[in-house]
Amino acid sequence: MRRLGVLLLTLLWALPAAATPLSAQWSFRLLPGNAQASAHPEVTQWRSAQIPGSVHTDLLAHELIPNPYAGAPEAGLQWIGLADWEYQARFDVDAATLARKHAELTFEGLDTFAEVTLNDRPLLKANNSHRSWRARVDGRLKAHDNTLRIVFRSPITTLLPRVQAMPHKIAGNYPSPYGDEPKDAMVGNFVRKPGYHFGWDWGPRYVTAGIWRPVTLDSWDVQRITDVAVQTQALSEQRAELQVDVEVERAAAGTAQVQVTLIDPDGSVAATVEQEASLRKGRQVVSVPVQVANPRRWWPVGYGEQARYTVRTVVDAGKQGRVEQQLRTGLRTVELRREVDRDGGQGFAFVINGVPIFAKGANVIPFDAFPARVDAARLRRDLTAARDANMNMVRNWGGGYYEDSTFFDIADELGLLVWQDFMFGGGMQPGYDPAFRQNVVAEARDNVRRLRRHPSIVLWCGNNEEETAWKDWGHGRDLTAADPVFAKKVWQGYVDLFGHDLRQVVSEHGLGVPYWSSSPSNDLDEKANDSTRGDKHYWQVWGNPALPVQAYLRETPRFMSEYGLQAWPSLRTLQGIIPADQQQVDSPVVKAHQKFMAGEGNQRLLQYIEREFGTPRNFDDFVYLSQVTQAEGIALAALHHRASRPYTMGSLYWQLNDVWPGASWSSVDHDGRWKALHFHAKRFFAGHAVAALRDEGVTRVSLLNDRAEPLRGAWRLRVMDVDGRVRSDERKAVTVPPLAALEVGRFTDAQLLGKADPRRTVAVAELLDGEQVVSRQVVYFAAAKDMRLPQAKIVSRWVREGDDSVLELRSAQLARGVWVEFDGFDAVLDDNALDLVPGEPVRIRVKADQSAKALADALRVRSVAEAMGR
Repeated sequence: MRRLGVLLLTLLWALPAAATPLSAQWSFRLLPGNAQASAHPEVTQWRSAQIPGSVHTDLLAHELIPNPYAGAPEAGLQWIGLADWEYQARFDVDAATLARKHAELTFEGLDTFAEVTLNDRPLLKANNSHRSWRARVDGRLKAHDNTLRIVFRSPITTLLPRVQAMPHKIAGNYPSPYGDEPKDAMVGNFVRKPGYHFGWDWGPRYVTAGIWRPVTLDSWDVQRITDVAVQTQALSEQRAELQVDVEVERAAAGTAQVQVTLIDPDGSVAATVEQEASLRKGRQVVSVPVQVANPRRWWPVGYGEQARYTVRTVVDAGKQGRVEQQLRTGLRTVELRREVDRDGGQGFAFVINGVPIFAKGANVIPFDAFPARVDAARLRRDLTAARDANMNMVRNWGGGYYEDSTFFDIADELGLLVWQDFMFGGGMQPGYDPAFRQNVVAEARDNVRRLRRHPSIVLWCGNNEEETAWKDWGHGRDLTAADPVFAKKVWQGYVDLFGHDLRQVVSEHGLGVPYWSSSPSNDLDEKANDSTRGDKHYWQVWGNPALPVQAYLRETPRFMSEYGLQAWPSLRTLQGIIPADQQQVDSPVVKAHQKFMAGEGNQRLLQYIEREFGTPRNFDDFVYLSQVTQAEGIALAALHHRASRPYTMGSLYWQLNDVWPGASWSSVDHDGRWKALHFHAKRFFAGHAVAALRDEGVTRVSLLNDRAEPLRGAWRLRVMDVDGRVRSDERKAVTVPPLAALEVGRFTDAQLLGKADPRRTVAVAELLDGEQVVSRQVVYFAAAKDMRLPQAKIVSRWVREGDDSVLELRSAQLARGVWVEFDGFDAVLDDNALDLVPGEPVRIRVKADQSAKALADALRVRSVAEAMGR
């Protein structure tokens, strides 16, 4: 119910006053006569349904299916995606609504092939989960016992005959391992439905159906406001020149007073403009110019305030009625800067309010397999975690769904820039089909107009990896070899859809936000995944050929929009999901929650763990070392990207969040627990940081300053053995320019080590503010499995600071990958997953609803040496 309440509030904020959520009693059943009915007769009876929701969540609520996440039930639930389903609502309509001349039902999300009838008469047919569907219902409603019926047809059985009839198939994504769909005839890229529902390499295959967003009833007499858009025509510190476009629908021609009021972030009126408008019958736009002196601009986090204005619009037709709408937005300019280098390369940098921003962040995937279960609290939890890890950008990946306004309201508030993909996740689309393209254009227009008020959105991107798949993965080559005429037609359809149609929608409706045709790409340039131009996806680490993590240091892109390493979530997250007796690397249930390489991804993960740490002793150590491996590898890449500024201007790792509890590339797991990577990200994405990057016997030390002011301090480089004996100590004052990376030295192993044993020696690079350590990085000269790491004795001490408990950790010897947790309960730590330098304490602030004694008794501290059996 909490999810429903949040969605309704969001809709009421954006819709005219007469639009209300449909108050109805909903029920559902498997459609009688369907092929699945004989095997599942128990679900052909009417049962109550939760709207918004899905068939899977309704079946689960009635205990007709097991928890889709626990154990390994996935294969046994694929029949749901092959069935047709029926939903029914019974509702009354009040006298005031019936008395109005116009009424419209709006379906915010129908998943996906839906046939809708009202009082036994056809109302509409839907074929796109990403669109809103509207139908006039004036004259068709009655006071009591209205019946709304929606039949959802299986996307697999609906489309499969058409796909199978194709003499040559276009490439799909992940074939089903369960037999519900032929592996050579995948339908996912022919249907406008979230692609991840058909399975991905981080989530399960659950092909859903249902009413996944609210249904509303809008009624009106003379006029209504159907949209308001705020266009920024000029913006500086001294002045904002805006054009507010008010879209009005009228039942008949007439005049009205149109008033626009801007209310500043403190609640004071910043500007009011009123003008008379002559309105014709139908829809039209009234443009109102508005000027604001000394505007408060919206900035990404770390660069200024996240100021937002309320725009209140009134259309007053006197005795014929008055309608009002308001929205909240921020004032900012955005540019995607594409400067050409002397050597022919081309930059890729976001510029906000004239300031080039180094984008630091992660890719976002759907927050659950069943979108209606994602409430505002879940979104706030994970987006706040991104902000708290010093991220300033997230990329909404194209294989899911367009988030509702709650997501973007939170991003606006937190100052997170959003790179927004259109919902195309991979494979190849039938852009050669005019009906398909027309459907996509309507979808794009719906969502760009719905979301364009949000200052956080700074890019609309056509798709994820479709251009590089065609050009680099063999999709285009193979189809050209099989049928060159059809291949040419497919590629031209791609160019038409992503090079023209979506670009035009963003140009016409996106209020100046730039468009990018694919990720990775150089916007339909000859080469798709180029390190010197455009954005880059780099998967030669982790993916094939599974290079060591040091290869990250040899790949310097203009903007890295995807790269990643896997890790498992904590065992607490897996409680109730994977039984204790199944917690083994190769057990059936563990493999069911490892989607990479059809469940064999743990072998790839072990390959990376064993390169650095050796073979884990048990599943607990496997989970822990997977997180250390992930964190240290991604830190290496992210710091390299930042140290390469301004050549490189973005680093977005794969991925922020999880769709379910399982192995993945996330840094925040499905239950919201931070993996080691997320704690590392808080450090390597900090506004001021040190990057000490060792590759092929040379350590490069750089200082990073993402702030608009110079950084004045000092840097220090010490070499010491694992017992704390210092062999060298160098310290120098430094000023780092604003918005810059400054290399301060390169050191060979011979310079740093001299005659010291590399297996017992480390270098410690630090950025200092006086005597305070702002940032620290430990450099290792050998793999952990080859080092003589001691079994360090970590001493803990608790102190109170205000309402918080502070844990102080100290070790006389080097302790690598120190991880703090508590047996039996969760606690919020402001730091974790760190290295202890001999003799130097680290203080960690701990928040938990526990007594001091309970914290001390439950404390568990581990390190790499312990997991390696030292």
